[in-house]
Amino acid sequence: MTSNSDPRLAAFTNAIVNGSVLQSDTAQAPYLNNGQFGTVAQHVHADPLQTAQGVYVTIHGHFYQPPRENPYLDVIERQSSASPFHNWNERIHHECYRPNAFARILNDQGDVLGIINNYEFLSFNIGPTLMNWLERHDVETYQRILDADRKSCDRLNGHGNAIAQVYNHIILPLANDRDKLTQIRWGKADFHSRFGRDPEGMWLAETAVDYATLEALVSEGIKFIVLAPSQAQRCRPFSTDDQPVSQWLEVGGGQIDPTRPYRCFLGGEGRGERREESGFSPFIDIFFYDGPISRDIGFDSALSSSHHLAGLLGQAVRGDQRPSQLISVATDGETFGHHKGGTEKCLAYAFACEFPDRGWTVTNFAHYLSLHTPTWEVELKPVTAWSCSHGVDRWQDDCGCGGGGLWSQQWRRPLRAALDWLRDQLIKVYEETGKKLFSDPWLARDEYIQVVRDRGLTTLERFLARHQAHKLTASERVDALHLLEIQRHALLMYTSCGWFFEELSRPEGVQILRYAARALELAGEVTGIQLEKAFVRRLALAPSNVECFKHGAEVYQQLVKTAQISMEQVAAHYAISSLFTTYGKEHQIYCYTANQLDYQLQRMGSLTLAIGQLQLVSDITRESLHLAFAVVHLGGWDFHCCIQPFSGRRDYAAMKEQLFESIKQASAAQTILAMNALFGSQSHSLQSLFAEERHRIMRLLTHETLTRLDQLYTQVYRDNYGVLMAFHRDELAVPQELQVAAEIALSHRVLLTLRALEQESSDLSASPAAANRLLELESIATEATHLHCQLNVPEARQTLERLVLRSLWHLLYHFNSATSHTELQRLERLLALGEQLQLGLSLAQAQELYVQRLQHWIIPECAHWLTNAGQSEPDRVATMQLADLRSLLELGHTLEVDVSVWLNHLP
Repeated sequence: MTSNSDPRLAAFTNAIVNGSVLQSDTAQAPYLNNGQFGTVAQHVHADPLQTAQGVYVTIHGHFYQPPRENPYLDVIERQSSASPFHNWNERIHHECYRPNAFARILNDQGDVLGIINNYEFLSFNIGPTLMNWLERHDVETYQRILDADRKSCDRLNGHGNAIAQVYNHIILPLANDRDKLTQIRWGKADFHSRFGRDPEGMWLAETAVDYATLEALVSEGIKFIVLAPSQAQRCRPFSTDDQPVSQWLEVGGGQIDPTRPYRCFLGGEGRGERREESGFSPFIDIFFYDGPISRDIGFDSALSSSHHLAGLLGQAVRGDQRPSQLISVATDGETFGHHKGGTEKCLAYAFACEFPDRGWTVTNFAHYLSLHTPTWEVELKPVTAWSCSHGVDRWQDDCGCGGGGLWSQQWRRPLRAALDWLRDQLIKVYEETGKKLFSDPWLARDEYIQVVRDRGLTTLERFLARHQAHKLTASERVDALHLLEIQRHALLMYTSCGWFFEELSRPEGVQILRYAARALELAGEVTGIQLEKAFVRRLALAPSNVECFKHGAEVYQQLVKTAQISMEQVAAHYAISSLFTTYGKEHQIYCYTANQLDYQLQRMGSLTLAIGQLQLVSDITRESLHLAFAVVHLGGWDFHCCIQPFSGRRDYAAMKEQLFESIKQASAAQTILAMNALFGSQSHSLQSLFAEERHRIMRLLTHETLTRLDQLYTQVYRDNYGVLMAFHRDELAVPQELQVAAEIALSHRVLLTLRALEQESSDLSASPAAANRLLELESIATEATHLHCQLNVPEARQTLERLVLRSLWHLLYHFNSATSHTELQRLERLLALGEQLQLGLSLAQAQELYVQRLQHWIIPECAHWLTNAGQSEPDRVATMQLADLRSLLELGHTLEVDVSVWLNHLP
C-alpha cells in the first residue's frame, strides 16, 4: 500500500500541472492506469533492457488447476466443497486469477489508487486445462492474460512473460518416451494457439526432471526450464584460456547460486558431460529459483507487505561486483490471492513502486537469458522434483510425502501399475486399429491437439484430410476419433494430482480413474476388446484408507462406474427437461448437439406427456444416434421416461397414437403400462438428469410451494405489523415466528422488485417505472432497518451489482451533461441501497470500469483544464463542463477510488 502523501504523487501532479506529462500511446501509458505513479518509461531505463546491467527480479507464478471436467459432458459439475461457488476453478478464479488481472494499488484508507495487470510483470505459466476453462468462463480475464504477454514482449525485446507447460501436468520422468513428446508437443501447440508465438521455456509438472526429459525438451526446441536449487548436483564455470578445466563444485544440498543461469549439456559418454573436443553438444539452459525466499513466499510471511518482500529479495543480492545478477523466485500462482488472500495487491505495489525505487529491473527468464548467456554449466541429480525429497516417489510409492503421517499411501504403486498396464493395452489397440485409418497414428495423436483446441467441423476436416490413410467412411471417422479420444484420456489419467494427496478416493484420484474408465469404454466400442475386469483386478491391489472402499476396485465401482453416462441418458435428460424448456430445432446439451426431428406435448389433468424424435450427435467423437422418446410427468417429483432407437416412421406414428390415446383416460397407470409395452421396462426418472438441470427442475417444482409460503408469511407480516413495531419500540424480544415472517416477507419483496427493476429499459434514468421501483426498494430497506431484519437474499446482491455496473457503463460511455446529474444520483442511490440492505456489494467490476474510463477519458479532460487554466477561454479545448468533471471525480470517491490528486488541482 501507499499513502496520499507519497512523494511520487506530488511529483506526478506537478508534472501534470506543468503540462509535461500525458502520453496516450501504449509505451508511455500511465504505469498504474490512472497516471498517479508516472510511466513505464520513467521507471524502467533503457540500458538494462538491452545490456545485462544491475539487479534483475523475476517472480514466477505456476498457475494450474487439474482437469476437472466430466469426461462424458466436458464440463465441471457442481462441487459442494467449493461453496458458495459452483466449483473449485470458479472459486480460485474469483480469489486469484481475476484479481491478478485487475490488481489494486491502495492508499492507507483502502481506496484504489490504481489498477495494474500483474501478469504484465509476473513470469508465469498457466496450465492448458486451466486456460481452457478461463477462455470459456471469463473471456475478459483470459484476454488480459494474453495482452499481458504481448505487452511484456513489447517491453522486453520480444521475450514474453508466459512460458508453456507440459499439457496436463504429468510427471515426465515416469512417462514413456511417446507420452513425454506428446505432452511437450501439446503444451507447445496449445501455447502457440493462444499467445501467437512459440514458447522459449516450459514448466515441468512439479519441476520433475531427468535427463531423458531434458533430451525430449531439447528435441522440441525448448530453450530453458526452471528448477528448484535442490535438483542440482554439481556445477562449474566454463573453461577459459586461463583455466582450461574447472573443478566441479558439489551443490547437492541446495547450495547452487541461483542468481545466474546455467547450461546443462546432454552429450558425451555420460549425460551431463560436455564434449570439449567437438564443436557442439546438445544443451538446455536452466534457472534455479531462490529456495528460501520462494518457501517464505509460499509458506511464511514474505507477502505480508511489498516492503517486506522487497527486503527479502534485497538480502539475496550478491555484492561481488558482477555486472548483473538475477534474483528469481517461483511458487504456485494460486499463492497470490487464493492461498494468501489479497496478496496480489502486495505484488502490484512491489512491481509499481518497491522494485523500481531500488533500481531493479523487473524481467522474465527469457529476457534475462537473452542478455546473459550462461557462463556456468550444471549437472542434475538423476530424478528429482520440487515437492518430493525422494525423487519422484510421491507419484509412484509410499514415500511419506503428502500423507501427513495419518494414512499410508500404499495405494500409489498399485495405482500406477494398473494405469501403466492399461496404457500399454491401449497402445496395442491404438496401433493395430489406427494403422488402418491413419497414415501415421502417432503423428496423428501429436497433432490431435489442433482438434482438441477447436472442435469445429472445418478443423476436423482439415485434420482428417492430413492424416487419414484413405478416404474414411462415416463409421471409420467415428472410429478414428474414438481412437484419438482413447489416447487423450490415457494421457489425462496420468495427471499428477491423482497421486499427490493422501488418499486414492479423493476427487483427484477418482478423476483420473474416470478418464481411465472412458478410455476403456471407447476401446470396447472400437474393437470390442474387454479390458475393464483385468484393470479392476489390478486396482483391487491398491488399499484405500477409507473403510467403506477398502481398495481401489471399490473406489472404481462406487465412484467411477456410477458416473458413466450413455447417449441414451443424454436423450433422457433432453426429454425430461423439455417439459420445462422450449427447445428449438437444434440445441446444445453440454458436448452434444440435439436435433429435434419431431416433438409433441399433451396435458390431461395432472398428467403431461411428451413424445419426440431426436438426432443426438457428439461434438467430440461425431457419433450419432437417432432416438425416439416418451416422457410422462405424473406430478410433483414423479417422471417416467423411456428411450429407444428410432425404428421407422410407421412404428413411431403407431407409438404416438397409442400413447396419446392412453393419456386420454387420465390414468397414470395406463400410460406407464403403455410406455413399458412399447419401450420395455427400462426407464429414466428425475434422478437420471445431470445435476445442474436436475437442480433447476427441483427449484421449478418447488416454486409454486414457495410462492404460497411467501404469500402466507407476507399476510402474517401485514396482519401483525403494528404488533412488531410495538415490540421493537419497547425494546422487547420479538416472537421468533413474527420476526421470521417479517424477514421472509421483506426478502421476497426485495427480490421481486429488483427483478422487475432489472427488466426495465437499459437506460434506468429514462424509465419512470424504474424510478418507482427504486423508491420501493428504498422504502423496503427503511422498513427492514426499523424492524432489525436480517435479509438473506444472495440473488439480490448479484442483481444489484449488475444494475450498478449497467448504470455506471451507461453514464461513462454515453455521457450526457443534461442528464448526468440525475444519473449520478440514481447510481449513488443504488450503491447506498446495497449498504442499507446489508448485501455486501462488491465494487470490484465497477472500480475496474471506472478506472479504465478515468485513465482514457476523465484524466485527459482534467489535463485539458489544467493546461489551459490561464487562458481566457479555458473550455475551448475541453469537451466537458468543469462541474461535470468534478461530479465524475467525486463518483470515484463513492466507488472507493482515490482521485484526490485531480480534485485538488481542478479550479
